[in-house]
Amino acid sequence: QVQLVESGGRMVQAGGSLRLSCAASGRTFSSYAMGWFRQAPGKEREFVTTITWSGGSTYYADSVKGRFTISRDNAKNTVYLQMNRLKPEDTAVYYCAASTRGSLIQTMTSRYAYWGQGTQVTVSS
Repeated sequence: QVQLVESGGRMVQAGGSLRLSCAASGRTFSSYAMGWFRQAPGKEREFVTTITWSGGSTYYADSVKGRFTISRDNAKNTVYLQMNRLKPEDTAVYYCAASTRGSLIQTMTSRYAYWGQGTQVTVSS
């Protein structure tokens, strides 16, 4: 089992940048694929990006492609989400999640067994 704790969310102006972190407990972090999802008020949780266990493959939602970058440091049991050129529509609670299928690119919430508590990102116009 793994526990996930996100941090780094805050209010930022449109066009600004933020880096979110997700710290994981447990010795098996390096075997998990990791994902970031977000949920805006009144909307369903949506896929943002994912990275395989080795960091060799990543995948992004069209809405963030070219602006967001996912990375991981397995030595630190941490996954990051660098968010640039933020827009008001990026406002949401951001969640990190872990999938035991470490080598697969997965975009569905049901494929992720472990979730963090979320961190709020608010982008003002």
